[in-house]
Amino acid sequence: METELQWNLVLAVCASLVINIVAENNEGAHRKLSNIDYSGVISIDCGVNEAYTDKTTNLQYQADDFQFGEVYNVSSTYNFNYVSQIQKQLNTLRSFPCGKRNCYTMTPKQGKNQKYIIRAYFAYGNYDNKNKPPIFDLHLGVNFFKTINFTEADRVIRIEAIHFASTDTLHFCLVNIDQGVPFISMLELWPLDNYIYQTSSTLLTLDLLTRINLGASQDNNSFIRYTDDIYGRSWEVQNDYDTVSIKTASSIDLDKLFDPYKLPAEVLSTAVEKLKSDSLEFTLNYGTDSEYYVYLHFFDMKDRANKQNRILNIIINGFDDEANFTQPLTLSYWKPNSIILPVKQGQGIFKILIEATSDSDLPAMLNALEIYRVVPQSDSATQQEDVDAIWHIRDFYKIYSMNWQGDPCEPKNFTWEGVVCSDGDTPRIISLNLSSSKLSGGIDVTFSNLTHLETLDLSNNELTGEVPEFFAQLPRLKILNLSRNMLTGSIPESLKAKSSINSLQLSLDGNLCPYQTGSCKSNNPKFVIPLVASITTIVAVVFIIYIIVMVIRRLRQNGKVISSISVKDEPLKPTNPVFSYSEILIITNNFTTMLGKGGFGKVYLGTLECGKKVAVKKLSLPSAQGYKEFQSEAKLLMHVHHRNVVSLVGYCDEGETKALVYEYLSEGNLQQKLSDKNPNFLEWIQRLKIAMDAANGLDYLHNGCKPPVIHRDLKTSNILLDENMHAKISDFGVSKTFANDTDTYVTTYPAGTPGYVDPEFYCSGTLNKKSDVYSFGIILLELITGQPALRGTPENLSYIIPWVNNKLRTGNIEEIVDPRLQGKYNAASAWKFIGIAMSCLPQVPIHRPHIDHVASELKECLSLELSLERTVSNVRDSLAMSSGQIEFH
Repeated sequence: METELQWNLVLAVCASLVINIVAENNEGAHRKLSNIDYSGVISIDCGVNEAYTDKTTNLQYQADDFQFGEVYNVSSTYNFNYVSQIQKQLNTLRSFPCGKRNCYTMTPKQGKNQKYIIRAYFAYGNYDNKNKPPIFDLHLGVNFFKTINFTEADRVIRIEAIHFASTDTLHFCLVNIDQGVPFISMLELWPLDNYIYQTSSTLLTLDLLTRINLGASQDNNSFIRYTDDIYGRSWEVQNDYDTVSIKTASSIDLDKLFDPYKLPAEVLSTAVEKLKSDSLEFTLNYGTDSEYYVYLHFFDMKDRANKQNRILNIIINGFDDEANFTQPLTLSYWKPNSIILPVKQGQGIFKILIEATSDSDLPAMLNALEIYRVVPQSDSATQQEDVDAIWHIRDFYKIYSMNWQGDPCEPKNFTWEGVVCSDGDTPRIISLNLSSSKLSGGIDVTFSNLTHLETLDLSNNELTGEVPEFFAQLPRLKILNLSRNMLTGSIPESLKAKSSINSLQLSLDGNLCPYQTGSCKSNNPKFVIPLVASITTIVAVVFIIYIIVMVIRRLRQNGKVISSISVKDEPLKPTNPVFSYSEILIITNNFTTMLGKGGFGKVYLGTLECGKKVAVKKLSLPSAQGYKEFQSEAKLLMHVHHRNVVSLVGYCDEGETKALVYEYLSEGNLQQKLSDKNPNFLEWIQRLKIAMDAANGLDYLHNGCKPPVIHRDLKTSNILLDENMHAKISDFGVSKTFANDTDTYVTTYPAGTPGYVDPEFYCSGTLNKKSDVYSFGIILLELITGQPALRGTPENLSYIIPWVNNKLRTGNIEEIVDPRLQGKYNAASAWKFIGIAMSCLPQVPIHRPHIDHVASELKECLSLELSLERTVSNVRDSLAMSSGQIEFH
């Protein structure tokens, strides 16, 4: 059943997740989850040099191959038996006596835009024989997380964070604050479903303060990890509250029980309660200097008699204000229910009260609670393109500097040696000094990705090969020092040109060739014959290489040889023009004009040689998932041709550079047009035509493509408009093709955007054509109302659907339609438009129409509006003529 939370976004998600579950009354042991996939978990036993599988938990622990630090065993006098499940892992550790910041960099297979649990354990155990535990800081990414401060030498500290990763790598850093040597015993990363542990912003990081399993029997363990907890959570068991413990004897089959939080059976099967007239009271002491989130977990396992009900009120701190959970919560038998309570900074948490209402037949109860602190985000990570480039350069040249760990620019007191960064919300690398760094080999093309470089010093190394031309394409480069290397060849003309007009200070002295002449010559006659022979050999080799390259190029043009980053990835077939990276640089004028950005990367304005404008979408991260989305969109657009679907002009798939080139639509996207910041709002007729265009495009994808295609991420920002305001659907990175018209797709990979996602996806992970229809219905509501899919402030965020439903109850069309139109529309077409939109939005997919029916209805709606408009115009003209006749007679 629906329960209104103060935070309405959480309500909508949680309410959509409720599924009726029938209890099993058979006696017996709990049924554990039959399939738990640990393949995405990263578990590092710090201090061990070989991977192993833990016999107790069946977890695979990686070897700690960190290149810095020292490995120790704890003293034999410490056995840590009160955390017996991880006693083995706590026997070793890695300490970091050198360097101010040492970072573990984890690259999970799930990649970016994914929520994770990061967990670490620290067991000092007097490993250094000083009997003085250190104090040190932890950073998550570029932000301070918390300070590790031991009160006793035999204490074990567990830290845990829920963190949304916006990049493919996560940095967990230990920072020396001159109060002892930092160390770590164990580090874990567990993928987490994105739709649980919701907060007001996806990007918030949460610090676990407490997680308690109530009503369970206490044992000697401080932290208990239950074997069926798919997130590896460790639970504290406390019964020191003035409560009565209750426990069910019925078996709990976790495979059949729907619980978004995937609580272990041991947590679900026990609870605490009070007498009906009393409240459950939890006294706490969390100060007012932080923002918090409280997660309360309920599972009413008590058999009902005479349809008894259990209705609860939940109050934080006992204040009668917005911090209360004032809407009564009704618990259903054998249905998990998790409640989220945000606590604003300045309020603190001192008491949580759970009380039965006056009309409740059963007393207050609670199974488990979790409390998290919101971690302040003070610094911004470096621009991802720069991070990718500098890390690639680090690995390419094997720069094993202790300073080159974590983010290259932030925090500012940990900026990498030789790196200078710009100020601002998103730092950029503007200077790179790698002089005397023992670099060898050619000059890597990745330097060209550091597009904000102003100074680059590669002097006094052992670099070979020619000076690359791409340096001339760096728009801000003012100083380029390549002196005292082993470079050969001539200076590229483009670099000469920039140097001659003093826009680039170029240094090349001390290399093998006299670059002034553009060639290598010898003045010693005795070397003439060998030199001629060498040149002949070189020419022959070059000729052979040329023949091979031409053959490969011809094969590529015939679709026989196409490069790919993975043997599992089906190669692209060049039915559209293939652009080289250098051509992309020319087309975009070195990525000068950015049109927008999204999860795939940034979109730049470009101009083809013929003068035609194009949009170039460049993959920002060379990740496996990003490349799959790149391939998905490229493959789909190669075979999709419709006036209401964006057209692919070509693509670039060269090394780590992946880009799509498609037609440029000058009027931007629908989200921009509907924004209240846009002074030129859309007229009513324009909105109807855009809706019909988009419906026709989606109809083509669903019914005109063989196999059918579902978009999976329909939203206003993915509907583009040309100069005539014709709409075209774009952005097919997560689209899915189906074998037949009735096929469905089950996935746990996040697809879609909050506010547009089909509620059925949260329940079953199932996606089909009706999922697109739901998203399209949200778009129609935005066209009608001018309101975004998610509206309000982060503290009071809500969906557009409840807002429209409330307005519909008044029966006043003017309260629903965008007020900027000032009534310039016909009520009949407006009501029909609203009816079409709402028909797309039932919670149950089978109750939604197919998109071809929606397109037909929108066509009728537009015809109705045009017909009414003509009628009104004719009447107006007739009245004007009559008025004129009366006036003249």
